[in-house]
Amino acid sequence: MEPLLELEAEPVAARKGQFTWRTPAAWLLGKNLSRGFWVFFWAAFFFDFGFAVYFFLFNLYLVDFHFNERAIGLVGGALTLGSVAGTLPAGWVARRFGLRPLLTVCFIAAPLVGVTRTLAMAELAQIGLAFVAGLAMCIWGVCFLPAIAGLTTEENRASAFSLIFSVSIGTSALGGVVCGNLPQWLKMAGFALGVGEVKRMILLGSCGIASMGLIPLTRLRLPLQESGPEAGHEKRRWRVNPFLLRFLPSMALWTAVLAAFAPFANVYLAKDLHLSMARIGLIFSVSQVLQLCVGQVTPWLFRRLGLVRGIVATQVATGAAMGLLAIVSDPRLAVALYLSFTASQWMSSPGLYNLLMSRVPDAERSQAAAITLFSNALLQSFATAGAGVLFAAFGYPRVLAGIAALALAAAMLFGVVVAPAARGLTAEEEAP
Repeated sequence: MEPLLELEAEPVAARKGQFTWRTPAAWLLGKNLSRGFWVFFWAAFFFDFGFAVYFFLFNLYLVDFHFNERAIGLVGGALTLGSVAGTLPAGWVARRFGLRPLLTVCFIAAPLVGVTRTLAMAELAQIGLAFVAGLAMCIWGVCFLPAIAGLTTEENRASAFSLIFSVSIGTSALGGVVCGNLPQWLKMAGFALGVGEVKRMILLGSCGIASMGLIPLTRLRLPLQESGPEAGHEKRRWRVNPFLLRFLPSMALWTAVLAAFAPFANVYLAKDLHLSMARIGLIFSVSQVLQLCVGQVTPWLFRRLGLVRGIVATQVATGAAMGLLAIVSDPRLAVALYLSFTASQWMSSPGLYNLLMSRVPDAERSQAAAITLFSNALLQSFATAGAGVLFAAFGYPRVLAGIAALALAAAMLFGVVVAPAARGLTAEEEAP
């Protein structure tokens, strides 16, 4: 998942439950998170954990069946194109019938489609099933933000987002270690399974874990003001926020940069750097832990540089890491640069979404989020498919250099187009 993060700005007094490693329980109690939030937390935990493992491993699984970058790009493009097609209808259904029925459909359909994708290995079948998977998975993106908003208050909402996201990173890191070492563990235990069979078993198991989120979901009750027929009958005059018109092109270009490489990262590590699955799993886990660590630095960075300059700095750092990755040949240095890329690109996301929510009125936030998700998914589908074709035709170094140039162009566009419109931020908004 990619949730909207709001960075907590003001220091919390110790008497209100400041987080320390010695008193995590007191910190959680100090946030006064509702029972409904914890029910949703466990549903999100199983769903995110299952699909974090699934998406980490799936492209490597396709490589075992002789899918090249072109085919993997087409499959990834179909996935995001399905998300494009489903986002706006899912938003309408959520407003008309409520979030909980739509979430139930998502928690049933997404794992079932995941199982089918694991078993049907023809290229055309994979492309078609990827589109259907995008339709199912986009529901989670549409429902996640309003569900959290309805189950929290203004005071504890940022902490709720941070908690779910941090746990998601931790479970993803654990999943990477398990995925990378499970073949060796099974071999030591005396199970004579091929690499492809082990990956199939992990993929099917991850779908089962994701579906376990249905258990807490059956006990979830969401406030009517956030969803349901009552909300669906409200008629509001719709207009595009002027800031959104500036923000969307910059955000779309940045999304295209990330979508052009992220789906192929594991394939790059396996095919171009010739790393084993155990090493790739370890690198994935380290990248998740690194993201968790830089998450503690991100608020300081944005307070130090300001929100706009901080975003530009992280985008430039991402482009620089990508450009260096295009020219190095030593695997150890390449891995270090890849980890730098994952850290810097992740740091930009909280700032981007926090800036969007700060400049859009409260009544337009969910609409702005849906439009942003829609445009991002649209660009992502073309970027992933196009990058796959280019990787297959020209190899990784040349294409990575082109992606690095696009990243720097995105940073320049943000500084020139978006920054002037963001100058009206208050001090509280400017320093997350």
